[in-house]
Amino acid sequence: MDTNYKRLESLDVLRGFDLFCLVGLCGFLHSLRPVIATSWYDSFLWNFSHVAWVGFSPWDLVMPLFMFMAGVSMPFALSRYKNDPDKWAVYKRIVKRVILLWIFGMMCQGNLLGLDPNRVYLFSNTLQSIAVGYLISALLFLHARPSVQVVTAFCLLIAYWAAMQFISVDGYGGGDYTKDGNLAEWIDRMVLGRFRDGAVVDVGQVVFSEIYRYTWILSSLNFVVTVLTGVFAGQILKSKIDQKRKWQWLLGIGVAMVVLGWLWGMQIPVIKKIWTSSMVLVSSGYCFLLMGLFYYWIDYKGHRKYLTWLKVYGMNSIVAYMLANVINFSCIGASLFYGLEQYIGDLYACLMKLSTVLIIYGILWLLYKHKIFLKV
Repeated sequence: MDTNYKRLESLDVLRGFDLFCLVGLCGFLHSLRPVIATSWYDSFLWNFSHVAWVGFSPWDLVMPLFMFMAGVSMPFALSRYKNDPDKWAVYKRIVKRVILLWIFGMMCQGNLLGLDPNRVYLFSNTLQSIAVGYLISALLFLHARPSVQVVTAFCLLIAYWAAMQFISVDGYGGGDYTKDGNLAEWIDRMVLGRFRDGAVVDVGQVVFSEIYRYTWILSSLNFVVTVLTGVFAGQILKSKIDQKRKWQWLLGIGVAMVVLGWLWGMQIPVIKKIWTSSMVLVSSGYCFLLMGLFYYWIDYKGHRKYLTWLKVYGMNSIVAYMLANVINFSCIGASLFYGLEQYIGDLYACLMKLSTVLIIYGILWLLYKHKIFLKV
């Protein structure tokens, strides 16, 4: 993120909250399951688990929120280039970011660092969906009026819906939104083939995983919309309207999008794994609500005390994501506390998770203290 503008503290804190849940909280809470072992705790963990197919849980918001916030920062980081007749510098910056996010995404899936050609999957990670959304959204922000951006987002939502609803090929599509029959599944299999996550080659034939159901090619239409909704929120926050009006607009738009999304979900189900149009409206609506609440509390009301620890995550979000997904820190905890396993039983797994969380936070805190922030 560009450092030549006054930072929106609520965005840093919200991003930090998202990354804290992803990097630290979720894994630790799940490690407590065998220790607590009660029905109420299993019910509670639904909030930190993805739904199997149709529906939406709080945990399903983590990825859309990450993408949404990439869009929120765009008006602050790129506005100074809008009226620049020579945009070559910003184009290079955009392309660089897209390439780095794509490579980082492949690293996070364990493909590149595994040094195993059979595990190289081209499109399979959150960072890559951000890259797609960022590329198109950045170009739209630089060259199109806000009204054109809104119309583009609407058209992409409709294009995805129309394709899923009316295109039918090889028994896929035609309004089928099941795991095995949706058009997005067929497109990913045909386009990515053996390079789709989970796919293996057996006796010269590509065999697709029965478990892996995320789609990326057709879903990219709506990845763009998710990032664009963040751009819309960012433009509201950067505008010169009264601060009170800003959070009111964010909350109002959020409520409207959530309602419209669930209503549309009666026709095209809310399914995160294939990034349906109704899911985009629902998730982006929730993102607007969170952005509005955080802006109200932090930037409007000025309540910043005790939030620095979240900024530690938020101001190095890519580093936090990479540390959690690429490096296995559990060996450090196992080396220090291996003797306790025989005494504390199931709590040992909790201790391993907690040690990893603290190690990652320690690294992020040192970077924050020395004002070292990864710029992608």
